[in-house]
Amino acid sequence: MTLERPAIGQWYKEAESAALFEVVAIDAHSSAIEVQYLDGEIAEFDTESWGELILFPAAEPEDWRSPYELSDEDGIDPDQPLHPDWGNPVNNIEPDSLWEREDY
Repeated sequence: MTLERPAIGQWYKEAESAALFEVVAIDAHSSAIEVQYLDGEIAEFDTESWGELILFPAAEPEDWRSPYELSDEDGIDPDQPLHPDWGNPVNNIEPDSLWEREDY
C-alpha cells in the first residue's frame, strides 16, 4: 500500500512485477497519474489504484536510451558530433601499387 504522493519526475519500482517507471503527469481534475515504464509504455492510474500499489522509490536508470528503443548499434557515443569522411581530400589519394616499378 502506497502512502506517498507521486511527484513528476520521480522513479518507482513495483514490488510485484519489479517494473521500473517514472511519473510523467498528474491530472488533479480527473485524479489520474500517468507513468512511463522503462520500455516506453505509458500507463495511467487513478488515485485509488495508486494507493493500492506496493511501490519503492527507485533511482533513475543509467541507460537513458531504453524508452527510445535505441540499441548499442545506433551509435557508439550519441553525444559526439558526426564528422563524415566524404569531404576529406585525403580519401581521394590513391596509393602507389607495390607491384609497379618506379620510373627513373
